[in-house]
Amino acid sequence: MKETDNTRSQDATMSKSKALKALAITFFSSGIWDTIAGILFIFFIGRSIVPELSIHPYYAIVLGSFFLCFAYLQFLSSFNIKRYLLNVGCLIFGRIFYVVVLLAFMICLPNFPGAFWFTAIIDSVFVILYVVFALISDEVRFRDLFVPMIEETMK
Repeated sequence: MKETDNTRSQDATMSKSKALKALAITFFSSGIWDTIAGILFIFFIGRSIVPELSIHPYYAIVLGSFFLCFAYLQFLSSFNIKRYLLNVGCLIFGRIFYVVVLLAFMICLPNFPGAFWFTAIIDSVFVILYVVFALISDEVRFRDLFVPMIEETMK
């Protein structure tokens, strides 16, 4: 059987939406990761349950609330990912900054606890997945992650 133009365009649409859907699922998943981090900071790290990681409860609650806000942002953005691509870009910068600062402290400060090394790996994986899915999507330009899309409203 010979493929028609209509079938080809449907296949192209499906492949386009697969990359965007994968980006949305990854963004939602990273929201779950940030929810776990928020809960850990508020209920475990701030209460000195893990002595090596204990910080003042105020700072743990503030950090945990930021994680929960980021998670909320990721959950809701994932349902309309194409519209909220800029949020993906913001999280790319945030996660890279976190990984660089964490690794710098772990390498440069001799007594810095090494308990969070695995979070650098997880956050790096999320960044890589964001970038890969954005690059393979025909619907998304890489710059859409960092520069707001401006639609022409005036003709």
